[in-house]
Parts: sequence; C-alpha cells; structure tokens
Amino acid sequence: MRDSASFWVVADDGAVGLPRIGIEAVAANWDAHDIQVNVAFPDGRVFRLRTNVASLPAEGPDGRPTVLGAGGLAFRCVEPFATWTLDYAGKAVQTSSADLVAGRKDGPLIDTAFQVEARMAVPPWVQGALQADAAERLTTSIEGQLIGGPRYEQLFRATGSVAVDGVEQQFTGSGLRIRRQGVRKLAGFWGHAWQSAVFPSGKAFGYIAYPPREDGQPTFNEGYIFTGDGPLIPAHVVQAPWLTRLRPHGEDVSLVLETADSTVTIEGETVLSTHDVHHDDDTYSMHEMRKEMPSFPAVHQAAVRYHWDGEQTYGMLERSNPLDKISRI
Repeated sequence: MRDSASFWVVADDGAVGLPRIGIEAVAANWDAHDIQVNVAFPDGRVFRLRTNVASLPAEGPDGRPTVLGAGGLAFRCVEPFATWTLDYAGKAVQTSSADLVAGRKDGPLIDTAFQVEARMAVPPWVQGALQADAAERLTTSIEGQLIGGPRYEQLFRATGSVAVDGVEQQFTGSGLRIRRQGVRKLAGFWGHAWQSAVFPSGKAFGYIAYPPREDGQPTFNEGYIFTGDGPLIPAHVVQAPWLTRLRPHGEDVSLVLETADSTVTIEGETVLSTHDVHHDDDTYSMHEMRKEMPSFPAVHQAAVRYHWDGEQTYGMLERSNPLDKISRI
C-alpha cells in the first residue's frame, strides 16, 4: 500500500527540465519515504537522487494535512485541483544522460534546489474514466495492479527556479502532476508508453498505453484530447514511440491519437533525458520491487518538444521496455 505524488516540469524554452520528481510513501516503511529527483539540461547534464529519508509532517501552514514530503522534498496542495507547490533543497549526484544510458550513475554530490508553483490548466484525467474498455482492463487484468490503485493526473502551467551548484535560473513552463494511492504490484510488468503536454492556446493531450501482449490479449490504452474548453475528449493511441533503443536525446517520439471523430498526429523530439537501466538504487521500494521482479524493464524519462497544428510546446514522456527488447546501437 502506498501514497505517491510526482511532478514533471519543463521550461517554456526547454532550457531545464524536471523529468519526474516523486515521492513513494510505502505503508510498511511509513516513517521514511523514497524520493526521486531528476534535474536535466539540454547539454546532457543530469543531477539525480534516489534515496529513502525521514518523512515530513503532513500538516501545512494552515494546519490541514496538505503536505507529502520527505527530507528536503515537499509537495503541498494549496488549493485542490487548482494550485500546488513543489520544493527541494539538498544534494543530487552529478551525472549525464550518456552515462545513464550506459548504466553509470555515480558522481559527486552537488547542491541542488528548485521551487515550483503549479497552476492547473486542464481538467484532471482519472485513468479508466473515459473509456469502458480501459476501465475493464483496470478491474479485471494485471494493468490495474501495475498502475497501483486509484490514480489521476493533471496538466499545469508553472513558474519557478532551479539552482545547481550555486547557479540559479528562473523559468516559466508547464508540466504534469500525478496522485496515486493504493496497492501496487509490479511483477509481470512488460513496458509502457506515456506522453502529455499542454500548448500555449490551451489545448492539450495525454495518454498511457501498454505494448501488445505476447498472448494477444488486449492491453490498457486510454488517452484524451483537450480543446482548451469543455470536457476531455476520449482517445486512444494508434502509434506510440515504444522504447526500442536508449538515446540521450534527439529522438523522434511522435504519436498518433484517435478519437471517435478524428485522428490527430503530434510530432515530438526528446530534448533532455534521464534513464534508469538497472534499478539497483538503495531505496525501500527498489529493494521490494526486485523481490517481485528482478529484471524490471529499463525506464526512460524525458522532456519533449511537441508540435501540433502549428503550435509548439514542451511536455513529458515516460516509457519502458525489457532490456532484451532494446537496441544499444
């Protein structure tokens, strides 16, 4: 049983990204939470941290339980489904996208800090709420166990700052926040693709899909289009950039979404990346996961430059695949 919050943030000019900042609070180890920090730059620099540290009190400034935090990392709900903040101050390991692709993640510890104010820009998407077949997959198949209980995500616009080794930069940007609570069982996980972004006009997209199964059974595949007003329009992905090779950045990750009325092509190219190849970090969740599944798929987390109908924005990408299905050439 776990409680999880995570943010993906990227600057409007692509100059810096936070390709997943997350907390995994596991019931069996509640006094200390796992934290994940990724700060990445287009020149290939990455500042990364995976650790388990003492949890913070849940009470926010007004005394309400609005905080999920551990060590120097804290998520705070300022106004439900409207405004959140993210803060971190501490250390991170200096590495690079190229080293992470190669499975190397050691380096010096560097002072790292960031602050983000996130103002929600798109209605929340509850997985399984848009399509009956997606809801059925979550309740009757392994995908529900993999997602880990009730889960939603919401795109936002952001202002903030990032400081690495004493050098600070302010930014405006956008991102995605995720909340998930429930029992998560990862044994049998065989990969996924997940993309989303909000554009300057207000239109947006998002989806999560699992690759085709070897037994030919259907898989979870749900997404949406948002026009800038009104409800989310149900969609599913018909062309996804499955993870078939490991590259630091500059990879085509375009996608095609299909709704009941239209087919939408969105072009994408990775601009900064982090990778978790071997999953041997010293955290509580990682040790438990390896008991369930010793050979967990490699994970790629990135910021992407997207183009759709003449508009450009930056958004998120996460995808995974077993190493025996990934080319290193």
